[in-house]
Amino acid sequence: MRKTGTIVRWVDARGFGFIRCPSTPAEVFFHVRDFRGAQPPSVGLAVVFDEIHLGGKGPRAMAVEAIHASARPTASQATHALSTPRAASARRAAPCQAAGDNNQAQGAEPTPVGLTVALALIFLWTVGIAWGLWTGRLPGPVLFAAPLLNLATFYAYWKDKYAAQRRRWRTQEDTLHLLSLLGGWPGAWAAQQVLRHKSRKTRFRITYWGTVALNSLGLALWLVWSPAFPGA
Repeated sequence: MRKTGTIVRWVDARGFGFIRCPSTPAEVFFHVRDFRGAQPPSVGLAVVFDEIHLGGKGPRAMAVEAIHASARPTASQATHALSTPRAASARRAAPCQAAGDNNQAQGAEPTPVGLTVALALIFLWTVGIAWGLWTGRLPGPVLFAAPLLNLATFYAYWKDKYAAQRRRWRTQEDTLHLLSLLGGWPGAWAAQQVLRHKSRKTRFRITYWGTVALNSLGLALWLVWSPAFPGA
């Protein structure tokens, strides 16, 4: 369920901050990559977010969005409001407000590609690799390179999620996309499903499926137009 709160701390140099939510005892951590919208995060900004709990490291906010830029309080107003006895009492007693229908609609993610379609694409890609090796249109090392690349891609996703849970430096999204473009996209898809990582961020998923399309197109063109390697 979507919740609302106020940003009470923001470390711009490191790209993370904390949200105070009335029903959550601890402040809720969030990273700048989980913040949506053109307006940058700042202290006193009222936001709506999804609260998750991973690895026993405290609550984390995902899909963070500003509620109304025009109604944003100043930093001094937010600090004063949070420090008053009445505000402290309200934080202990009041539950987090659920976001309204409009905020839920804005934060909703598109329906992911169905399991059957994704598995069919992976199957066709695997068949293409196998056919290319059998006909000599792909060099022999691809037999070992393709599985290793996909294992490396899965590991890169796992490492990025591990870093996110422990508030460490993250793997660049461009690196994850490059691995997919080179042929690690089946491993990336498996990581998204198994680890539940990078599976809801709309912009990331659009770019990811773009790498799938480019890699698959490149493989198909190579298999159709390239001659067999000597000695194949």
